[in-house]
Amino acid sequence: MLVVMRHDARPSDIRAVVEAIEHMGYQAHPMPGRQRTTVGVVGNEGRVDGSRLIALEGVQEVIHVTHPYKRVSREWQAESTVIRLPGGLTIGGEDVQIMAGPCSVEGEAQLLQAAHAVKEAGATILRAGAFKPRSSPYSFQGLGREGLDLLALARRETGLLIVTEAVDPEGVDWVAEVADIIQIGARNMQNYSLLRRAGRAGKPVLLKRGIAATIQELLLAAEYLLAEGNPDVILCERGIRSYDTQTRNLFDLSAIPIVHSLSHLPVIADPSHGTGRRDMVPSMARAAVAAGADGLLLEVHPNPDQALSDGAQSLRPEQFERLMPELRLIAEAIGRRIAEPVGART
Repeated sequence: MLVVMRHDARPSDIRAVVEAIEHMGYQAHPMPGRQRTTVGVVGNEGRVDGSRLIALEGVQEVIHVTHPYKRVSREWQAESTVIRLPGGLTIGGEDVQIMAGPCSVEGEAQLLQAAHAVKEAGATILRAGAFKPRSSPYSFQGLGREGLDLLALARRETGLLIVTEAVDPEGVDWVAEVADIIQIGARNMQNYSLLRRAGRAGKPVLLKRGIAATIQELLLAAEYLLAEGNPDVILCERGIRSYDTQTRNLFDLSAIPIVHSLSHLPVIADPSHGTGRRDMVPSMARAAVAAGADGLLLEVHPNPDQALSDGAQSLRPEQFERLMPELRLIAEAIGRRIAEPVGART
């Protein structure tokens, strides 16, 4: 529930509303706006009787949030969240951020070659996994903390920001020391202890949709992060499991505008995992920008045929280089722009 204060409400009126909500056994979260303050009510399992609040001095109206998720909803916050990153980059505003790089950190030469290639083509954020949760226990699991050290080296050499995955609560602090954005992968979307820890890490979090998750389940998972005090959450559509075997997943492009209509959080798209096929990634990347994605997460590997993970869906550097001008044209056609790397000429 939201308690909307009048524009002329006094600080004492807001304090009285907060005290009344807490006396009812709930938590109150004042949210000052440009014209008026709204007080959010959380901690309730069902509908709250607003009659005790509407009569208080300075209260304009009481709005009942109709969704099971609260903080992530447009009812809670009408304006779209814009996440500010180092170097002046933003996610959720006019700019579309391109996050690109190999699925996994495999070694220094491989990572640096990929980082320089995607930077030269126009990416702003380097993606690569130091920790890799895999379906098979015998598959390559990543280099771990050594991989984080190599990501830090790549950032020093290229200036690219870093997004990489944390796979358990204990590893969140290690990742937070290096990453500008902490990724929560699809397999961990409903790992609630991990979500709570990431929500307290003090870094933006990129939350991927689970392989069989509904949009509501994705938004409820994001609610865990916001409930821990982290407003900087990026949602990611990466495809869901289907019965058709022609692609790795069913890339749900419709989820992009749907999530935008339901939530103020930015949403990006991962057409690499969404299709699992290198030949389909460029077309789905173009479509995702046209659908309103606030960013793309693309796998690019200097030698996909030798990749230790996800080589079949990884673009070659020259393919990524050809794709970037196409993305710029599509973004401009819908009134947006593909962001430039930090320090790049515009």
